[in-house]
Amino acid sequence: STDGGRNLSLDSILMGLPMSDPTAWATAMNNLGMAPMGMTGQPLLPDFDPALGMMTGIPPINPMMPGLGIVPPPIPPDMPAVKEIIHCKSCTLFPPNPHLPPPATRERPPGCKTVFVGGLPENGTEQIIMEVFEQCGEVIAIRKSKKNFCHIRFAEEFMVDKALYLSGYRIRLGSSTDKKDTGRLHVDFAQARDDLYEWECKQRMLAREERHRRRLAEERFRPPSPPPVVHYSDHECSVVAEKLKDDTKFSEAIQTLLTWIERGEVNRRTANNFYSMIQSANSHIRRLVNEKVAHEKEMEEAKEKFKLALSGILVQFEQIVAVYHSASKQKAWDHFTKAQRKNISVWCKQAEEIRNIHNDELMGIRREEEMEMSDEEIEDPSEMKETEESALVSQVEALKEENDSLRWQLDAYRNEVELLKQEQGKASRDEDTTKEQQMKLLQQALQGMQKHLLKIQEEYKKREAELEKVKEDKLKIETLLENLKEQESSMSRVCACSQEKECPVEKTLSNSPVKSEREVLLVGIISTFLHVHPFGASIEYICSYLQRLDSKICTAEVEVLMTRLQNTFRQELSGVGASLEKRWKFCGFDGLKMT
Repeated sequence: STDGGRNLSLDSILMGLPMSDPTAWATAMNNLGMAPMGMTGQPLLPDFDPALGMMTGIPPINPMMPGLGIVPPPIPPDMPAVKEIIHCKSCTLFPPNPHLPPPATRERPPGCKTVFVGGLPENGTEQIIMEVFEQCGEVIAIRKSKKNFCHIRFAEEFMVDKALYLSGYRIRLGSSTDKKDTGRLHVDFAQARDDLYEWECKQRMLAREERHRRRLAEERFRPPSPPPVVHYSDHECSVVAEKLKDDTKFSEAIQTLLTWIERGEVNRRTANNFYSMIQSANSHIRRLVNEKVAHEKEMEEAKEKFKLALSGILVQFEQIVAVYHSASKQKAWDHFTKAQRKNISVWCKQAEEIRNIHNDELMGIRREEEMEMSDEEIEDPSEMKETEESALVSQVEALKEENDSLRWQLDAYRNEVELLKQEQGKASRDEDTTKEQQMKLLQQALQGMQKHLLKIQEEYKKREAELEKVKEDKLKIETLLENLKEQESSMSRVCACSQEKECPVEKTLSNSPVKSEREVLLVGIISTFLHVHPFGASIEYICSYLQRLDSKICTAEVEVLMTRLQNTFRQELSGVGASLEKRWKFCGFDGLKMT
């Protein structure tokens, strides 16, 4: 084909170039928008413009890019880069097939200045590697391995991008075709500790500079420090006392007075002066209170003006809506054109929406005023009922107003339905479907409004019933208060009599051997335990059983209680000699007969 012939002729022409021909390298560098560099690092074209590359669409590399890990934008996938043959002194680089996908690379590490180069010829030396890659920039170090790969560290980050351009090139040493003298280069990013350390140092330096800039900006915008307070003296005291009497200089003088008191300037000699200054400061309280009252009065007047203006606006809105409704009636409606009717209906809806918004705003202001009035009242039971009544009355009024607004909206919807019914007979068949849909929507809206009206009426009835209940409760509470007052006098007499009766009962309880309910429980448990053991049990055995129930029980307490109740428990000796043992037995049945 013609394309194949062109490629062969181009390769043959480029193969005929001398080994050190700089124009091929300059052409390859120009394709990427880079300034062409010679073998010694000098620019081949001193007047080179990076924006004038052979390939349009590839953004030129900015020479200010090195550092901060900035990477040039990628080449668009639909714009394949045309790579040329590169001739060096000891080797030749042949470009890869342009139709093949670009070689894969790993993710770029931060601050990367090191590249991995694989696919080197077996006979390749560090001098040849330096000869190929020093065109990309200053090479700091080359670490070559015995397995045909190496790592190259450059001086700047943008040089790595130039080195990646050579990935995929086939390298041939001299004119040899031996396998040991050929290879396919694979250039990729490499992760090196030195690069990461330098990048982190640079980031820390940038962070320090940023903190320094922020600190300077904060110091620039920091408000100036207040002027120093003068030291106390009799002259300064008289000056501050005069300033305290002046309303315009009061804030400055009160700050000076506060600083003197905190410094400890008050002593026996200066106490009278400080007292007079504090007294003059106290005289300003009435002025400040009066100013506050005046401001509150102005605010109330402004609120009243706003309410009056808003109510006037609402009246005008009602008049405008009434004009729209009267214009929508049949007498005037038939004389308007279709476009005029449409505009009137749209205007009517807009006016109703704005009127409803302003009405809600006015109602909100009234509710806030009612809440403020209720907070100011004293929290007595009777007054709480009154506030509840007023809240219910206000809610009923709000429901009435909402009911009226809903009725107005219902009238507007009914007028629209009537107009649609009238127009339905006159309209053509093409408009029947749209009008039927509008009728359905309006009917649904009417049904929803009617349901809402019913709910509001039910709520209104409930509120009225609650009002009646509150009134009944108020009457009941008043009667209960009177009954309670009468019962208090009678209860005082009953308590005096009951105290006289309780005295002999307490005396009888104090004479009994069992002094508390806990001892009664212990007597019952011990009696049950000894009834199960008819031959008796030792005091240690009884206490071990009781301590399972309550660990606080001690042996002395139990033994004292049992010796106190001689008609219920009896102590006997059993055994002979060394096996002599004291045992307690239950004798409650015999003691009952004796008592």
